Amino acid sequence: MYTEEQLRKYPYFAKILEKNSLDIILDTLTGIVSRGYILGFVRSLIAEGIPFTFAMLDLDNFKFINDTYGHHVGDGVLIGVAHDLAQYLDGYGVAGRFGGDEMLIVNLRDLTVEQKKPFLDGFYHNDTVLRKNIDLENCRPFITGTIGCASFPENATDYDSLFALIDKTLYRGKTKGRNCYIYYREDMHRNLEIQKIAKHGLYTMLHEIGQQFRGGGETLSEKLHAVSGILFSELRISELYYTGKRGIMHAVGNPDVEEIVNDIGALMSEDIYSANSFRKIEYVSPVFYEVLRKWQVETVLIVRIGAGKETLGYLICAEPHSLRIWQEDESALLFYLANLMEFHIRLTGEEIPE
Repeated sequence: MYTEEQLRKYPYFAKILEKNSLDIILDTLTGIVSRGYILGFVRSLIAEGIPFTFAMLDLDNFKFINDTYGHHVGDGVLIGVAHDLAQYLDGYGVAGRFGGDEMLIVNLRDLTVEQKKPFLDGFYHNDTVLRKNIDLENCRPFITGTIGCASFPENATDYDSLFALIDKTLYRGKTKGRNCYIYYREDMHRNLEIQKIAKHGLYTMLHEIGQQFRGGGETLSEKLHAVSGILFSELRISELYYTGKRGIMHAVGNPDVEEIVNDIGALMSEDIYSANSFRKIEYVSPVFYEVLRKWQVETVLIVRIGAGKETLGYLICAEPHSLRIWQEDESALLFYLANLMEFHIRLTGEEIPE
């Protein structure tokens, strides 16, 4: 994909190309710079004291694409994203493949916070690189990604420290729901540690939810309030909603919320439904759709409460101003809570409050 003409603009690559062919520099699948040479480029810029912005892009849910469509489609996604990435950076930066679905970005133009924000925004808008469908044979997967970013020498003055910053900011973006970017800011991220972000494994969170639910009072309302703190923290949601059989949606943290969503069941061919495109919701559940539009919701996760064919209600995460991608462990937490509620209802005969 990259040509000799494009790479010879940079002294590091020009020197290599004096004695070697272009093929040894490029990743064989994607056509962008391979891992060893993109990292060598970064180290050369640091050694020469040339300022640059460094970022890592991690495609969201890439394993799901491979598992759903096959590895040939996954390869097509990588090739398509790499092409768009190189095109977006043309003239002021270079893209390389770090490994798997992770790509590295070296930007020699946008160095200040004021410059980095529009640069990173640009990945996500106008079908540039992310948040778009990639046209492949027999399918059009929707592609999103998470980016961590830092600059030399503003944020770090050596390679190891700089790479640690983009790694931490990338991980922070993943914990915020993915499909976003984080650029390093000293005031916000100085004490950020991956070990602290990741300290709670799924088992630990499920255990905490179970303990809080069982000891959180007698009624379902009391139990939901007891577990809400954990859920808000771990799922990074602003509110948790629920419905009973009549389809009246209430909020755990706000007693004033009361919305009719009695057609939500039409979405639920399975026990869990998530989306950040609402075309299906608009078509099959127009009442629920109008509620989402009223609240400016951009992403939703729904879990059925019930067993067998009987539905007792739904748990709903509906986040405004967010295009997050719901992860498997996040869905698992909500599914576990729905099971706890279903068991409590069967045991006590109490219905979901509406």
